Amino acid sequence: MSGYSSNEASATRELELAHKLATRLVDAIGERVIGQEHLRKRLVQALITGGHILLEGVPGLGKTLSIHALADCVEGSFSRIQFTPDLLPADLVGTEIYRPQDARFEIRKGPVFANFVLADEINRAPAKVQSALLETMQERKVTIGRETHELPAPFLVLATQNPIDQEGTYPLPEAQVDRFMLKVNVSYPSPEEERKMLDRVTLENPYQKTSGKICTLQDVEALQKVVSNVYVDAKIRKYIVDLVNATRYPEKAGLKLKGLIELGASPRSTLALFYLSRAEAFLKGEAFVVPQNVKDVAFDALRHRVLPSYEAEAKGLGSEELIREVLSGVEVP
Repeated sequence: MSGYSSNEASATRELELAHKLATRLVDAIGERVIGQEHLRKRLVQALITGGHILLEGVPGLGKTLSIHALADCVEGSFSRIQFTPDLLPADLVGTEIYRPQDARFEIRKGPVFANFVLADEINRAPAKVQSALLETMQERKVTIGRETHELPAPFLVLATQNPIDQEGTYPLPEAQVDRFMLKVNVSYPSPEEERKMLDRVTLENPYQKTSGKICTLQDVEALQKVVSNVYVDAKIRKYIVDLVNATRYPEKAGLKLKGLIELGASPRSTLALFYLSRAEAFLKGEAFVVPQNVKDVAFDALRHRVLPSYEAEAKGLGSEELIREVLSGVEVP
């Protein structure tokens, strides 16, 4: 094939193999969770981009089960932390324990020292516990006493929260929410999917493990490398920056949103859109990003970073409506 180098052929083959593996991961989660294709895709995208993910939805939609299924498919350590009002930071990161027989302190590492950390019902713990996740999520390390310990790689925090209960809950601080690359709203399954759930539950235990590990930690690292090679044109990069800036200064972008956005998206949003649009293109088997890829991930990357004002809420406008206005108003390359 003239004009087609061996390097290009090798890169294409590498992309095809990586895409098949990622697709197998999505499908394997589907062996345990009926429907929820959007959620399954986002979990795999979080894995291959190295970003943390927050799942919000009413109880019983498969949030925790989906996370368990992902962890079962990857050869790595997993820990689950049930957040409760009496939880302490030391219950998360660990603590120093004095050993009188040796007259010394011993470090006992907490459950965050795992590749996959499920923070279940994260909004049920007070702020001092939630803040204990800040260093781990951002820095990938933990300080216990005078010592700093590196966390294993990959390190992924997968958190769930219930949006309807107010009693006994503590809203997540904006600083912590911003550390989640994705916030996914999990919705009800369709009637057809619920019928499949009934058929399956009569035949097998829905909590049984999958058939086995699908990929190793080295495979995850290889997937991340392939995704990082997905091409993002300069026009797409400018489009991402324009979208984020339009949430901060809507008037400059020609949008009629004056006074409706209390807080625009942070610089982390720019990076999130960049990483996630590459992962979106990759899961579709493409080697380059198109504007639609950016649009497809925009809501999950921005909904927790664009805060509506009181005026917007009075008009019945939430963050998703504002993001929709931004997407429709910013010029597409």
